[in-house]
Amino acid sequence: MYITDNYDVVVIGAGHAGVEAALAAARLGGRTLLATLSLDNIALMPCNPSVGGPAKGHLVREIDALGGQMGLTADEACIQMRLLNTGKGYAVHALRAQADKPFYHTLMKQVVENQENLDVKQLMIDRLLVENGAVVGVEAETGEVFEAKCVILATGTYLRGRIVYGQVNYESGPNGLRSANKLSSSLLEHGVELMRFKTGTPARIDARSLDYSRMEAQYGDEQVRNFSFMSTITERKQIPCWLTYTNADTHKIIRDNLHLSGMFNGMIEGVGPRYCPSIEAKIVRFADKERHQLFVEPEGLRTNEMYVQGMSSSLPAHVQLQFMQTIPGLENCRMMRAGYAIDYDCLDPLQLQRTLEHKAISGLFSAGQANGTSGYEEAAAQGLLAGVNAMQKIRSKEPLILSRSEGYLGVLIDDLVTKGTNEPYRMMTSRAEYRLLLRQDNADLRLTEKGRAVGLVNDVRYEAFTAKRSLLERTLQNLSSTHLPPNAEVLAKLAELGTAPIRSGMSLLDLLRRSEMTYEKLQQAFEVPELPEVVAEQVEIFAKYEGYINKQKQEVEKALKLENKKIPADIDYLSIKELSSEAAEKLAKVKPASIGQASRISGVSPADVSVLMIALEVMRRKEYES
Repeated sequence: MYITDNYDVVVIGAGHAGVEAALAAARLGGRTLLATLSLDNIALMPCNPSVGGPAKGHLVREIDALGGQMGLTADEACIQMRLLNTGKGYAVHALRAQADKPFYHTLMKQVVENQENLDVKQLMIDRLLVENGAVVGVEAETGEVFEAKCVILATGTYLRGRIVYGQVNYESGPNGLRSANKLSSSLLEHGVELMRFKTGTPARIDARSLDYSRMEAQYGDEQVRNFSFMSTITERKQIPCWLTYTNADTHKIIRDNLHLSGMFNGMIEGVGPRYCPSIEAKIVRFADKERHQLFVEPEGLRTNEMYVQGMSSSLPAHVQLQFMQTIPGLENCRMMRAGYAIDYDCLDPLQLQRTLEHKAISGLFSAGQANGTSGYEEAAAQGLLAGVNAMQKIRSKEPLILSRSEGYLGVLIDDLVTKGTNEPYRMMTSRAEYRLLLRQDNADLRLTEKGRAVGLVNDVRYEAFTAKRSLLERTLQNLSSTHLPPNAEVLAKLAELGTAPIRSGMSLLDLLRRSEMTYEKLQQAFEVPELPEVVAEQVEIFAKYEGYINKQKQEVEKALKLENKKIPADIDYLSIKELSSEAAEKLAKVKPASIGQASRISGVSPADVSVLMIALEVMRRKEYES
């Protein structure tokens, strides 16, 4: 065994979780190693060529607000940007970008290779090294040992990865890279509990073989938007995606060949994602549907590969081509890569603390699909948190833990470590009970101060943030203190704006609360200062939703009372006789940090929570009396 080098943090895997983890650790001053199976796959998008969408776009904004990288790179690699859910409230508005997949990888590779304090090496890590319950490093297949104070698992779908489509069945991770079998064995040896999950990807087809006249073009928004609060991009060449549908012929071919699908013939062990099912699962689960929509999406500006969104499959390659050629616009399509399913190992996230550190192995952190999640955005968000908390541990500083009321990242982590997951976890707006507070537009107002406190937000970003925040506060103050009298001039202006007259004095802020009013209209009629679009939007949201926002803040304050009731780490739940056996077992496994977290554990009833609170009070009195 040869000790090659010594690091503060070693990150295993350079996907979206690994990249954010390594960048965060290095930017916080930690000497960091990013180990990847291939330097050509850094921040690879093995599935859809997109970033963002409902809830996922919120995560990208939060990563950016904390000082992460994904938003900046996604903006630069974007070839189409759309704001989704505009017909609904601001809470669920979400950006989604089509990305130039190869360019995104190139940009992110350039970032990590040039980051100070960060070494990037092509290595297969075979063993986790643990002494006295704490990690001390990792060993590569070359025999090289890299000592480390903390190790972050960001292994994606490579732990015992196995590709399946039709009768094709071989050990591999995405894009033909080797699977990490020995590392799975090493984790098991150290008592890490692993689960077996499954995901998949659709075929890629040649852009030159498509009939675009038979599909509906899907264009990006004319208004240029960005994920990152720091992006200065004001012009963007956007290219269309294409909408088409399956039909009865498509469904018949799939049904006739279900016995050949890895999903239905027993070749796939893992549990698949409920919210991103294969086309075979859709046909079976929604047998009454006459058609399913598909989006044909370009993978980049310099490639002919097109991604068939909604057509993930583990059927044989020739069957995939056969059913695709029944679809309008794809009648003569040529398949460049077959779709496939992939089985892989991942950690049971109930083993993790809210910092993403393993409960039993000090210094071992885990992030991304290694924790049972799906999606680039979920992975990147966890990676950033793991990287920050590894460095906070090394520096003996307080960890960064976000509550459910502070960010989608807080919801994501709390769901994983409190409830666990029995299928690949996907972030959705419906999972966030305080989503009116967790809008994508205010991610910087919620989180940039926290990023600054741990040292991840640099001076340039912080100065831009404080300038924006000050402008927003001044504008709201000015609008609330500027009153309109009900005189003839004002009434005439209101009539021109198409809004009702006022009978008594009204502030400009109250006028803006009207549904038909916008800041732009106020600007035209009453000479209020011109604002950057992002600030004007937040002024409008505050005016129109202030009452709802304040009500949700009151709900948060009530919930915080339970979150602030801390539970001792050494409590023996099995000794509390009044607890149900299921609750005692679940509480002992999760080891919740507070009554609030305990109340969210599946299998812990309100009655159990009451019993636990009484037990804690009895313990407190005994300690006081002694």
